[in-house]
Amino acid sequence: MSGLTMHKMRVAACLALLAAFAGARAANAGALEEGAERYRPYLIEGVASALTGARALRERAAAADLPGAKKAWLSARAGWERSEVFTAGFVPELDAQIDAWPNADSGFHAIEAKLFGAGSTDVATDAAGLVEHLNDLHGKLKDIKLTPQGLLDGTVRLAYEVGESKADGGESRISGTSRDDMRNNIAGIDFAYHTIFSAALNTVDGKLDETVNNRIEQLEAIVATPDLPHVNIADLRQTSEELVIALQSASAKLGLQRPTLEAQAR
Repeated sequence: MSGLTMHKMRVAACLALLAAFAGARAANAGALEEGAERYRPYLIEGVASALTGARALRERAAAADLPGAKKAWLSARAGWERSEVFTAGFVPELDAQIDAWPNADSGFHAIEAKLFGAGSTDVATDAAGLVEHLNDLHGKLKDIKLTPQGLLDGTVRLAYEVGESKADGGESRISGTSRDDMRNNIAGIDFAYHTIFSAALNTVDGKLDETVNNRIEQLEAIVATPDLPHVNIADLRQTSEELVIALQSASAKLGLQRPTLEAQAR
């Protein structure tokens, strides 16, 4: 066989590999897009739950029912926290109006300070604003483009936050709900990962998919405690960091950019 023939065969083999790789990436991209659409109903349900709670909060506060207003705030908060994989990266302006922190002059945390800190139901303006912004967001969700890149970025960013600012009682100190915040955040991470990314990653790197799954399960176990003081903060931070690293490693295998820890729309 001549050297020219061998060269042509090698070129043909390389082209075939490249074509197969391109086809695999295209199929992977399609699977991720389909996963992002399967995530949409979960997102809509979470924001709808937050909106329902905010409306109840507005009503209970208007009736000067402090226990009822607190209960409604907690209900609204749970739906919001399950949705945070999405919020900061896709709707940063609304996110800032709904969940600004630590400079909370509006939204959840401004209301939290009055209800749980001052024991006051004088939150009519803030509650009306919260309902308005959540209603605005809920109306956008059926049409907004959900990109796999943006959702992976949000998953990584939220996993990092769970092990950092929320681990020491951070975001919801006044109401004392940081452990519940973390539980709902991890539930959101779990759903997003398994709905959008897990199957695609498993086809190219089953071991890495197993690692991500294990770290999510470990986070769930760490926060399954009676209260925040019983959470092992050192384990929480370490597991959160390991999950972030695993998800960042997964990005290239999924044909996506390496996620950052800063909110940016994709």
